Amino acid sequence: MEQGFIRVGAATPSVSVADPAHNRNQIEELCREAAARQVKVLVFPELCLTGYTCGDLFLQDALLESARRELSLLADHTKNLDLLIFVGLPWMREGKLYNVAAALKDGQILGLVPKTAIPNYSEFYEARHFVSGNRVPVMEKVELSGGMTDFVPMGTNLLFSCMNMEDLVIGAEICEDVWVPNPPGNRHALAGATVIVNCSASDETTGKDVYRRELIGSQSARLVCGYVYADAGEGESSTDLVFAGHNLICENGTLLREAERFSGGLIYADLDLERLRNERRRLTTFGPIDSTSYMKVSFTLDKTPLDLERFVDAAPFVPDNKAERDKRCEEILSIQAMGLKKRLAHAGCKNAVVGISGGLDSTLALLVTARAFDLLKLGRECITAVTMPCFGTTDRTYANACSLTEILGAELREVDIREAVSLHFKDIGHDPEDHSVTYENSQARERTQVLMDIANRSGGMVIGTGDMSELALGWATYNGDHMSMYGVNASVPKTLVRHLVRYYAETCGDEKLAGILFDILDTPVSPELLPPKEGKISQRTEDIVGPYELHDFFLYYILRFGYRPAKIFRLAKKAFEGVYDAGTILKWQETFYRRFFSQQFKRSCLPDGPKVGSVAVSPRGDLRMPSDACGRLWLEEVRKLSGK
Repeated sequence: MEQGFIRVGAATPSVSVADPAHNRNQIEELCREAAARQVKVLVFPELCLTGYTCGDLFLQDALLESARRELSLLADHTKNLDLLIFVGLPWMREGKLYNVAAALKDGQILGLVPKTAIPNYSEFYEARHFVSGNRVPVMEKVELSGGMTDFVPMGTNLLFSCMNMEDLVIGAEICEDVWVPNPPGNRHALAGATVIVNCSASDETTGKDVYRRELIGSQSARLVCGYVYADAGEGESSTDLVFAGHNLICENGTLLREAERFSGGLIYADLDLERLRNERRRLTTFGPIDSTSYMKVSFTLDKTPLDLERFVDAAPFVPDNKAERDKRCEEILSIQAMGLKKRLAHAGCKNAVVGISGGLDSTLALLVTARAFDLLKLGRECITAVTMPCFGTTDRTYANACSLTEILGAELREVDIREAVSLHFKDIGHDPEDHSVTYENSQARERTQVLMDIANRSGGMVIGTGDMSELALGWATYNGDHMSMYGVNASVPKTLVRHLVRYYAETCGDEKLAGILFDILDTPVSPELLPPKEGKISQRTEDIVGPYELHDFFLYYILRFGYRPAKIFRLAKKAFEGVYDAGTILKWQETFYRRFFSQQFKRSCLPDGPKVGSVAVSPRGDLRMPSDACGRLWLEEVRKLSGK
């Protein structure tokens, strides 16, 4: 339960219809299993104490009274378990029968939430037995073990709030409630519920599982909540229906865990409540929050350390599934090309200039520019690809740059800048043997000057090549490669650049082009500003600033969810287990924060460029950050984790 993580579960007991004592025993067994697996909130199906398929037996006093007795025994069983459970049963009040979910914890019945939407169509005839529940909670007398009684709230407008984990607020609904146009869960979320639980008995028909999965996933996304759905299964009467125990756990549109249908038992997953809270905070259209018509019932949970079983993707910007990744790549290439197409058309510009180095970023920029020119029905010969050999250029990158330009049909122009840079060194009194930042940046700025002036001569537009990861780290020369007239890669992280180029190679249908692209993919990432050693690249970017896969991971969780360093470190250890040790992660995490805060001035004046994903660093869009912000809070936390 640290850093907002909590384990929740959904369980389907093997019921015996109209036998509450048997069903209680089955529920208790699953409760013990869940507690042993560190589950803190456990949801059972609709009417599972009696069975959903009792039919007119729901009108029998013997069954209703037995269900109440077994509920009190089940509540007593929770005394020894650090577990909040929701269990379904029929409940009679003032001569009317209600389909309720009872919340149980620490030997107590915390509250009763009645079903609102009572279906009476097709195979459902609940209106024969049950009435719709009341919204405003009323106090209802309940029996506890040992002959004791208590009064607990009963109503749909109940929230169960964890006293020692303020982000855990639970609202409940029952089966059909989520299938209607305005589910009670909508109100619950707007009243502050971060988790919605659903005790359900949804029978299985062909294709219904797909709709059910999409329904629960989309509801969790719209409400920015965790959603725990427990479905009836084994043991229900098969007179007319079959139930499959299709349990689901979702978080803000993501399916975390799904039960294998027709199997029963327990599933569980780790919800990230901080993620939900931060997302709601970010979305200014979520709300307004109004809990005035709700009653809150408090409970506590032991804050025991949780060994995360939640999957943490080491590459959050890159889909793991190849089909989905290819779809994403095609979509991003289209967004980039369409953005550039609009800019060129608006400016009445029929020429483009791209600095081509034989590296990944400039390769992607050239590919996107070619696609934009195709969309505009302009000849690719109007694209000028400029290679500018200097002190660090290697034969491999030079050859790839030239070959790529030739195959794509762009005009290749070579401008050797060694002499110009050497003269510049002389002008400013810099020793060429001093390979400091002045040595490197002088080359980067000369490259940009050449590109801008060639664009001026041709009435063209300089297309920027820098990617979002470089911009986040400030790994760009101010007023050098940092500047362009349109930056097509501005919101593409480095880990995704590689996949975009690979996708192009795999789908272009040109063996020669694919071969060049694959060789570029195999080339170390480098600005090539230092002289090569034995003809090979001597300056590897990731040796200096750290692995881009780590930096992209940090960037995602910092900007997308606002996590603090300790939580990002915990997630990184999980994601990169066996790849990077804790010390390495912390080393580069400190580098990231240091560079991220010190280099905002470069991001504050970025050229235009299209947003392609959920994270971007444009000063006009996603990242309104002062250039003089202090990073002390973040750096101190990282250093504390490092033991410094």
